[in-house]
Amino acid sequence: MRYLALVALLVACPAIAAAQSPADGRWTFTLSSPMGTVTANVEMKAEGETLTGTFEVNGASWPIEKGTVSGDTITFVLNRPGASMSYDMLGKVAGDVVTGSAAAMGTTVDWSMARAK
Repeated sequence: MRYLALVALLVACPAIAAAQSPADGRWTFTLSSPMGTVTANVEMKAEGETLTGTFEVNGASWPIEKGTVSGDTITFVLNRPGASMSYDMLGKVAGDVVTGSAAAMGTTVDWSMARAK
């Protein structure tokens, strides 16, 4: 009986390890700031605690840098192409929605993402 339980556990382990992160997938991003509304199409992928992906903003691709995943919390940095401006991003994934904050140049604004259909 112990042998069968051990075999069942070993068979299940790869499936558990390969489970998707709640952050994985395609998202539609929106951020409202005093300088206007920013929208982006986002692709994210978690491997362990590392988050990678890209933001497509007005035809430019912004890679996710220093991305992490811990449970339902994601953090990453976006560096604006052609400018020395970094955005420190923090978000919480809840099903098909992510809400968070972006900090840059001493200012923090809220943002959200919805899973792309």
